[in-house]
Amino acid sequence: MSEQDTPYANLTPETILQAIESVGYQPSGGMLALNSYENRVYQIGMEDALPLVAKFYRPERWSSESILEEHLFSLALAEDEIPVVAPLADSKGATLHEFQGYRFALFPRRGGRWPELDNPDNLEWIGRFIARIHQLGSVKAFQHRPYIDANRMGRTSAEYLLASHIIPLELESSYRRITDSLQTVIEEIFATAKPHKTIRLHGDCHPGNILWTDRGPHFVDMDDCQTGPAIQDLWMLLSGDRQEMALQLSYIREGYETFRELDTREIALIEPLRSLRMIHYAAWLARRWTDPAFPNAFPWFNTHQYWQEHLLQLEQQLQSLEAPPLPIY
Repeated sequence: MSEQDTPYANLTPETILQAIESVGYQPSGGMLALNSYENRVYQIGMEDALPLVAKFYRPERWSSESILEEHLFSLALAEDEIPVVAPLADSKGATLHEFQGYRFALFPRRGGRWPELDNPDNLEWIGRFIARIHQLGSVKAFQHRPYIDANRMGRTSAEYLLASHIIPLELESSYRRITDSLQTVIEEIFATAKPHKTIRLHGDCHPGNILWTDRGPHFVDMDDCQTGPAIQDLWMLLSGDRQEMALQLSYIREGYETFRELDTREIALIEPLRSLRMIHYAAWLARRWTDPAFPNAFPWFNTHQYWQEHLLQLEQQLQSLEAPPLPIY
């Protein structure tokens, strides 16, 4: 197994603590691994101080320029009093550090719980903050972060899965058929929705990346910040049937438009974006399958049952794409 297959093999507890010490902190030795697979994230106890969170970036995933662009975006949001957990800077102003070949960043620890998305007031509250993120996100463009691209997320991901032969042989032709059909419809919908504006986004704004306290929400994990349509940061907060999602979107939009108008043409992109995420997610798992952490965390992925259910979900997505966009309330 190559170093690329096991990129964290040398990231021992001793290495982690030495890395923290190398930037001037005094860890107590207490360490708790947090839920993260792409990177390695730990809560680190400190001598005579509150614990910190250390994120060790997956080698070769992002360039240093793209990580620094993420950091600068987070810091700008925090400076604008938008509740985003931004990286800590050292005495020289650096936020990205390196130790024994591992790039890492330190963050303040912020607790919280999942938001209660069945509460209209919470949805409006979240909508207001996402609009403020987008307001600042629209001021300038990313230079090193990725774009939401239908071809990369859909076609390229599907081709990777087929080439990797991780899909059971008897299901490959069905997978090719349904993903080809999805790709055609997705590209048509994206073309119809243009010219929608693309801006800097959180990029992965699902409920697990919004922590709630008595003071309201704060946003974590900007690791997937990217350029795309504003609706990308809204659709993952919707769940249930069409009527339920339309109602949820109306509450989010009400809060959102306190600060920024939502281009309602982008509502047509919700199901295409959901479809792309499903295909891209499966390809992400396949690309990481040689990392021992992934088979341990996702034992259901490399099974016949998973691929049967995945194909059924993609078939259902094709039906969703052929339906009208969510109604606007």
